[in-house]
Amino acid sequence: MQRYNIFYLVHKGLRQMLYQVATRLQQVDFINAEEVDLISDMITETLDLFDKHANTEDKIVLPQIERMEPSIVNLFEQEHVEDHALSNRMRALLNMYHHTVSSEEKVELGSAIRLAFIEFMIFNLKHMAKEENELNNLLWKYYSDTQLQELTQRIIAEAGPETSAKNMRWMLRAISNNEIVNWLKDTKNNASEQVFGYLLAIALEELPADRCSKVIEGITEGAMVA
Repeated sequence: MQRYNIFYLVHKGLRQMLYQVATRLQQVDFINAEEVDLISDMITETLDLFDKHANTEDKIVLPQIERMEPSIVNLFEQEHVEDHALSNRMRALLNMYHHTVSSEEKVELGSAIRLAFIEFMIFNLKHMAKEENELNNLLWKYYSDTQLQELTQRIIAEAGPETSAKNMRWMLRAISNNEIVNWLKDTKNNASEQVFGYLLAIALEELPADRCSKVIEGITEGAMVA
């Protein structure tokens, strides 16, 4: 039986964000102020969401297995320290760039920003894969799917509406039509009408027309048959 993966949706969204920013970074002309402002905002949003994600894991997820597996928890906490260091390095480089005047220095710092982001991305891709393997196996060992789903709801509640909305948008950009349909159906069956309507509205904003049609068809098919 396939177990509930507490990391699946949020990690898909975070990976999508990394891929999109990395692609845009390849194209940026660091002499063009408008392009740099856009990529700076994208990088900052990425760093903020990854910092919050790591903080959530430190405060909510890792404590669930700390008593049973203290050495594993310590390993992931240390990786989060390294993650924050990489994040702070990126912020420092962006700050240096915005205080640079000469075109030559801007180009040089632009290259440093690209390389630093690649390092940040590679680290986090490996880190998330390790979480989905090692941490999931421990969570499945000690907790039921129902308990893990309740933990997810606690994480969403403590994240707050603004962070949750950002994560939702990235997740919707990253997952398949069928996964979106299942997410919407699950929300409709287990949450308030307001929450379902909010998620559906974000999906309709984020998805292109052809995908919207397929998602709407998927969530109404059962209702039409009934």
